Amino acid sequence: MHLATMPTMSDRLAKCLMPNNQVQIRRHKKASWVHHVDAVSGLALSRDGALLYSVSWDRTLKIWRTTDFKCLESITNSHDDAINAVELSENGDIYTGSSDRKIKVWRKNLDEEKKKKKKHYLVATLSDHDSGINALALSSYNLLYSGGSDGSILVWERDHEGGHIAVAGVLRGHTESVLCLAVVSDIVCSGSADKTVRLWKCSSEDYSCLAVLEGHRGPVKCLTGTIRDSGTQSEASYHIYSGGLDSQVKVWEILVPAL
Repeated sequence: MHLATMPTMSDRLAKCLMPNNQVQIRRHKKASWVHHVDAVSGLALSRDGALLYSVSWDRTLKIWRTTDFKCLESITNSHDDAINAVELSENGDIYTGSSDRKIKVWRKNLDEEKKKKKKHYLVATLSDHDSGINALALSSYNLLYSGGSDGSILVWERDHEGGHIAVAGVLRGHTESVLCLAVVSDIVCSGSADKTVRLWKCSSEDYSCLAVLEGHRGPVKCLTGTIRDSGTQSEASYHIYSGGLDSQVKVWEILVPAL
């Protein structure tokens, strides 16, 4: 059952009727700030399900309330180029990845006076990629993975104080753009325009490729997976699901020796 399209009609009317709610989107065109005016490229949901975050090729990050689907905030021109991915960490920080080669980290403003002007503010800009960023994924250990158009995947880690974020490793092997990432337990999965899926073991001592899954006839655009009961303590079993531009969904069973 279809519940809503955002922005809702009431939200559109309320914003369209007031000129101060109009923002410049192109040289001779304006739109209300609640609208995305280009492809929506990523979504993330808060842990309590109360907030939905959306990013777009129009370079905006928008925050929506899920109880009434109202747009609470729009961070316009948050990047210099299209935003391709968004991830939400356990502490509520928002990560956005863009074709401008940057990852930006946003945080909710807890200062009530400052919140009246801006509900979220920029915490950090991560600029170590040499190409546009297409995909982001977060592990339960709060490691961030980012996939670039040059085929590389950067691994980012916070320092012990939880402040500074720096590159802890680089995963290389894809020969074309990394288009999607997924973390399944302790395995990182990456899908690429080179038509392969790669599985990576990532720990503080080991950043290595466990397997290369070949079989798609087109770029791999989306991934998900789950860990399963292998029936033995000597190995872990994973089911990986991949979707490609070849119109196929493939299911892979992976057995990894237990450490």
